[in-house]
Amino acid sequence: MDIEIKLVSIHTVLAIIAGAISYLLYIGAIAGLKNFLAVFAGLLILYLGGQLSERLFGKEEVGGMSGWLWNGIVPFFFVWIIVWVILYNL
Repeated sequence: MDIEIKLVSIHTVLAIIAGAISYLLYIGAIAGLKNFLAVFAGLLILYLGGQLSERLFGKEEVGGMSGWLWNGIVPFFFVWIIVWVILYNL
C-alpha cells in the first residue's frame, strides 16, 4: 500500500476519534473550559498522530512537513470538523 494512503487512513481514523472526543468535551461531559478543551484535544491527537506516523514510516517516507500537511493535517482537519458538527447536530 502506498505511504500516502496509509497516512491518510491513520489520520482519518484519528480524526473520527478526535471528533467524538471534542463533541463529548464540548457538550460538557467535563465542566469548565469546554471549547478550549475540545479544540486542544483535537490538536493533541493530531500531533500524536503525526509523531506516530513518523515513527512507523520514517521522516523521509512521510515527506517531511509538506507530506504531513497534505496527507495528514488536511484530511484530519476536515474529518474532525465534519464528525464534530454531525455529532453536535444529532
